[in-house]
Amino acid sequence: MTLPTRQASQEMVAEYIKNPALLKHCYMVAAAMEAYAKDLGEDSELWYQAGLLHDLDWEAYPDEHPNKAIAEILSDYPSELLQAIAAHAPDRTGKKPETKIECYLFACDELSGLMHAVSLMRPSGFSDMEPKSIKKKLKDKSFAANVSREDINQGFELIGKTPDEHIAFLIAVFQNE
Repeated sequence: MTLPTRQASQEMVAEYIKNPALLKHCYMVAAAMEAYAKDLGEDSELWYQAGLLHDLDWEAYPDEHPNKAIAEILSDYPSELLQAIAAHAPDRTGKKPETKIECYLFACDELSGLMHAVSLMRPSGFSDMEPKSIKKKLKDKSFAANVSREDINQGFELIGKTPDEHIAFLIAVFQNE
């Protein structure tokens, strides 16, 4: 099955997601996934779209997320992308992250949300941000309390990177967004 165009996926996101914060999150995860794909020699378009579409049904179908998107909305997408989306929410789908794309999507999802929250607290956003400021907020469970610290820590393990390595990579990506 061939991957639809980036524009088609972006139009679908615009149709399903109206919340500006969720839109921002999806585009941040897409940018992170595309950068990692290029770094690892993987299919950057597939990885970008997996990141872009991972929360497609969150707003419209929060109780069925991500199963509704996988089964109905994205049925024309390649199974590798659908499996990555399923693996980013293993508690809801039963699919644990195993492949590279699955592990990286899992590792970028929650951490991107936390990093965005930190950037909003800083006058300079991501510019001159350092991993230590993210790690400090990671320990503060009351900050961005809906972000799963357990998932973030599991993500570091899944991709075999230290918190400093993964956070620094994402800071560099988000500075260019």
